[in-house]
Amino acid sequence: MALIDVERVRRETAGVARVVHLNNAGASLPPRPVVDAVIGHLRLEEQIGGYEAAAAQAGRIEHTYDALARLVGAGRDDIAVVENATRAWDMAFHSLPWAEGDRILTARAEYASNAIAFLQTARRHGVRVDVVPDDAHGQLDVDALRAMVDERVRLIAITHVPTQGGLVNPAAEIGEVARQAGVVYLLDACQSIGQMPVDVGEIGCDLLTATGRKFLRAPRGTGFLYCSPRIREQLEPPFLDLHAATWTSADGYQVRGDARRFENWETYCAGKIGLGTAVDYALDLGLDAIGERVTRLAATLRARLRTLPGVRVHDRGVRQCGIVTFTVEGHDSQDVARALRAGGINVSVSVADHARWDFEPRSLTSVVRASVHYYNTDDEIDRLVDALPAPA
Repeated sequence: MALIDVERVRRETAGVARVVHLNNAGASLPPRPVVDAVIGHLRLEEQIGGYEAAAAQAGRIEHTYDALARLVGAGRDDIAVVENATRAWDMAFHSLPWAEGDRILTARAEYASNAIAFLQTARRHGVRVDVVPDDAHGQLDVDALRAMVDERVRLIAITHVPTQGGLVNPAAEIGEVARQAGVVYLLDACQSIGQMPVDVGEIGCDLLTATGRKFLRAPRGTGFLYCSPRIREQLEPPFLDLHAATWTSADGYQVRGDARRFENWETYCAGKIGLGTAVDYALDLGLDAIGERVTRLAATLRARLRTLPGVRVHDRGVRQCGIVTFTVEGHDSQDVARALRAGGINVSVSVADHARWDFEPRSLTSVVRASVHYYNTDDEIDRLVDALPAPA
């Protein structure tokens, strides 16, 4: 496996000279080529106009679809580029035709935005939401999932990596269950894309959504949706415009055939170019190499934290990734995060409101979330550990 040239990627990441950035699950520091791509397009818009700049850079905009397709092992017609992962997920989820009595199977580690959409659909359409129990390791229990599938299950919707911990759910095993049952499978890959290899063919998902700003290191306000051609014609997005469909007669329209039916006409062209640049950057480094380094750094951080009295690590799962969550005895997680930020160390906090099905059974109200990336170093991990308050 090729190794990442850490010195080079840090030279290309201006922010590492100012902060210890361990909030990559929130938004990574973008590398210089991404920043240059975005600013360069905005400069072109400044000089010749927005429509004209888009026409002049049509090849670079279109390249983003090829890059994303390569990233997830899909075809370019399977990719829609949208403004964020939540909108991508909502457009996919709300495209499904719901009927009273349908069931949604999901995991305890689901994110609040997804859970709220489930509950809204249950209220509107009489759909039932069933949460699959965890196994002994804290990940979704695949055997329990298999036993819960029946003819009423319309959707299996799982978050690959939850926002509130280092768990990596067994996405491919879940995909096998979905394929055997003939059930649509929606994977929220918001936190996994960019920090590990993700292949839609190996996973077997019908729909996948992700953001640009997290581990991909792309601009904020970018995201994408993968939609399998197997089910695309069955899905009509909840919102259509003249980009997603064609007005064919006074009282008729035709939805476009590719995944861009989930897009709308107005788009962030500079951000889209930046997203493609960020994907190229990750692919050039190699997702296997990225995954190996991120996993090692996170394991190092967990090991260091476990040596500290009064510090408890809360990550679960057989496989763990670059998100590390912990609490410090006698200290509110928000206070810990503020103290670290005051020392130039960026972390975030996950709260129960964002993960009730996961946190409430574990009697957690909040955790500090430190999320590493390949441009972080062991010295930065040491700085975090050394800066933590003593237990009260």
